Amino acid sequence: MDISYLKSRNLILLEAISGSRSFGLATENSDTDIRGVYYLPIEEFYGLNYIPQISNETNDITYYEIGRLVELLQKNNPNILEILASPEDCIQYKNPLMDLLKPEDFLSKLCKDTFAGYAISQIRKAKGLNKKILNPIDKERKSILDFCYILQNNGSIPLKKWLSENGKTQEKCGLVNIDNTKGMFALFYNESGNLGYKGIIQNEEANQVSLSSIPKGEQSVAFMFCNLDAYSTYCKDYREYWKWVSERNEDRYNVNQNHGQNYDSKNMMHTIRLLQSCEQIFKTGSLNIRVENRDELLDIKAGNWSYDEVMQKAEKLIQSIEHYHSVSKLPDFPDLGKTTKILVEIRETLYS
Repeated sequence: MDISYLKSRNLILLEAISGSRSFGLATENSDTDIRGVYYLPIEEFYGLNYIPQISNETNDITYYEIGRLVELLQKNNPNILEILASPEDCIQYKNPLMDLLKPEDFLSKLCKDTFAGYAISQIRKAKGLNKKILNPIDKERKSILDFCYILQNNGSIPLKKWLSENGKTQEKCGLVNIDNTKGMFALFYNESGNLGYKGIIQNEEANQVSLSSIPKGEQSVAFMFCNLDAYSTYCKDYREYWKWVSERNEDRYNVNQNHGQNYDSKNMMHTIRLLQSCEQIFKTGSLNIRVENRDELLDIKAGNWSYDEVMQKAEKLIQSIEHYHSVSKLPDFPDLGKTTKILVEIRETLYS
C-alpha cells in the first residue's frame, strides 16, 4: 500500500502543506512538506494488515491512519497537533468528518512535556553541537599512554615525555600495582628485555595498562599514575564526535560554519518556535501555528544571533511556560473517552 493507492481508492481524509510553509517561515529555498490523514479499507482495518502510517521515500510526504492520528493527538504529540491546526490556506483537501476533531478537545497540560520537553532536548543537543564545533577531536585516536604520568619533583610529567627524555621505550617497562591506591603503579625497566616485562600496554587499542611479574630484588625506577577515568571520558567523546561527523548534514553544517555561531541555527529556530507554541497553548488555551515573529525567527536561522543570545531567549520562554502552565485551566490530560468516541463515530460513518 502506498500514497497512490490511497488516492486511487479515495481514502484521504485530510491533506495539508506543513512545515515551514504552514508556520509562515518559508523562504525561496524551502521544501514543500505534505502531511495528511487516511483511513483503511474496511477489510484491511478488520483484518491483519493494519498500516498506521505511509510515507514517500524522502519522508517529506506522510499520511497517518485516522486511528493512529487520534492516538498521537491523545498523547499531545506536537507534530500531529500541528496537522490539526493547519492554517486554512495550507489545507489542500479536508473531508467534513475531520471537523469533528478539534484541537481544543486534545490540548492539555501534557503539552508541557511534549512541546517544551522536546524543545529542551533540542537545546541540550545544541549545547552538545556547540561543544563539538568548538572542541574538535583529532582523527588520530589517543592511546592510554597519553593519560599516564610520571611523578617527579613534587609534580608530574607526561609518561611519553619522560620516556623520550630518558631514552626508554614503553615495551621494556614493567608495572606493579601499589596497594591501597587507584591508578598508581611502580614502574620497572629492563633494558635487555630478558626479564619478560609486558610493557605498559600490549597495543595501541588497549583499554588497560599491563601488569608484569617482577623478579625479587629489582628496583623501581619511577612511580606512574594512569588516569583511567579521563581516558574513558575521552573514548566516549571520541566515538560521539566522529559518529556525529559521519552522520551530519554537510550542507547545513557548512552553513553553520559560515555564520560562525557554533550551533545548528535552523534547528534552534524551530526549537524557539516550538517553545513559543507551548507558551501560547497555556497562555490562550489554543494553538495557532502561523508565527507572528517571522523576521526574528529567520534572523536566528540566518545565524545573526549569538549562541548565548539564543540560549537566553530559550530560558526566558521556559520560565514563561512554567508560569502559564501553573495557572492554566487546561485539563491535565485529554479526555480519552470523549475523543475515542469521536473516532468511533468517524469510523462508523466511513464504514456504513
